[in-house]
Amino acid sequence: MLPTLKQIQHFVAIAETGQVSRAAQRCNVSQSSMTASLKGLEDVVGAPLFSRHAAGVKLTAAGIRFLRHAQQIEAAVRDAVSAAAVTPSTVAGAIRLGVTETITAYVLPKLLPALEQKFPLLELEILERPRGDIEADIQAGKLDLALLLVSNLPEMHHIGCETLLRSPRQLWGHPDHPLMQLEQISLTDVARHDYILLDMDEHIATVIKYWGQYGLTPSVRLQSCSIEAVRSLVAAGRGVSILSDLVYRPWSLEGQRILRRSLSDRVPSMDVGLIWRLDPGPDEHTHALREYLRIALLETMR
Repeated sequence: MLPTLKQIQHFVAIAETGQVSRAAQRCNVSQSSMTASLKGLEDVVGAPLFSRHAAGVKLTAAGIRFLRHAQQIEAAVRDAVSAAAVTPSTVAGAIRLGVTETITAYVLPKLLPALEQKFPLLELEILERPRGDIEADIQAGKLDLALLLVSNLPEMHHIGCETLLRSPRQLWGHPDHPLMQLEQISLTDVARHDYILLDMDEHIATVIKYWGQYGLTPSVRLQSCSIEAVRSLVAAGRGVSILSDLVYRPWSLEGQRILRRSLSDRVPSMDVGLIWRLDPGPDEHTHALREYLRIALLETMR
């Protein structure tokens, strides 16, 4: 016997919210129906998927393993529905698309299937580069288009730029962290606690800039180039971090819960956008891809 799609959707909702009641609200069902759905799923799987505690639920080892597959199933169903509604384009040609590491890790896995469905005849070469190299390659004509973080993009002559997605930054913390219990959280509050700093895709420059506007600096306890390491450290209660919703996941790889809270101080969003060379202008297939990305990026990142 296999689980139903509804059971899988309910399981993912519980995993992502950390509470059966919140998952029930998200799925628009009663709490008793959600509980029964989970029990039925655990009976099919043959193992408990969550352990219960006062604040909600926590994934078991079996739940962690099952979640990865369940999310893939849910994504595959969404892709199937989208594919049925997409009219493939007859645009053909070769495009060199530059991306930075954040885009590779958190945007491409969802975006690529949509691009392949829409442009089956397009020869898309994707090249990951540091942002500075991408800017130079766009100006030199070595790249046709680039998808990257445009939040800190310097002013460049003969380069077009368009922001496609603005992802808010929020505070990440363990559910029992003192900051998570406050009614409002300011950067001054955050500065009093250990901070886990991500060193990825010019993130440190962004942190220095917006903290500096308030005359503050974070109390950095640990620094890592791995966002999964930052996620695990935050989930283990070793500190807090301020990161984008685009890269947020409610659980660490170890199955520990991560909460996010908005800040009372203004923190800049993480902006994803396109850049291209203005002279000469984009050819037909590059223009078609650029136009499609305006819509596809928002849809795939929901």
